[in-house]
Amino acid sequence: MTFEEYVGSRGPALLRLARLLTGDAHRAEDLTQDVLARAYVHWRKIARADRPDVYVRRMLVNANTSWWRRRSSRELAVDTFADRPERGDLGGEAADRDEMWRLIRALPDRQRAVLVLRYYEDLDDATIAQILDCSPVTVRTHAMRALAHLRERCGVPMTKGSRP
Repeated sequence: MTFEEYVGSRGPALLRLARLLTGDAHRAEDLTQDVLARAYVHWRKIARADRPDVYVRRMLVNANTSWWRRRSSRELAVDTFADRPERGDLGGEAADRDEMWRLIRALPDRQRAVLVLRYYEDLDDATIAQILDCSPVTVRTHAMRALAHLRERCGVPMTKGSRP
């Protein structure tokens, strides 16, 4: 597969992944463009790999993590949110999604990446482990901790059999 064919077929999915990782459409476009520019230079090597899509996704996740490390000032997470809209409000669902994304963006990088790759990219634990360069057990641990944190922050009680 040529680089142009790869970008034509997988470009929108890579941009979607970047958008979910960053939470910002403009930064996602920049991140995807930077990663694809670096992938282009090494495309022959990447194309020879067993699964080039895993390789490029890993590049995207790592580039996002590196950007956060380089950033000199971060947004501050707050414990309180504005009042929740009433259920009859047309914007209520959108407000709930925005609130959930704020919580997801506040997660550590690895936990956020696992949730995005698992629930939005619909990847299995083994593939996520390849992308994040860790074991499937580590992927499951990150997912468990992230979901427990989100449940706690949303006030959802733990169900029988779920871990803390």
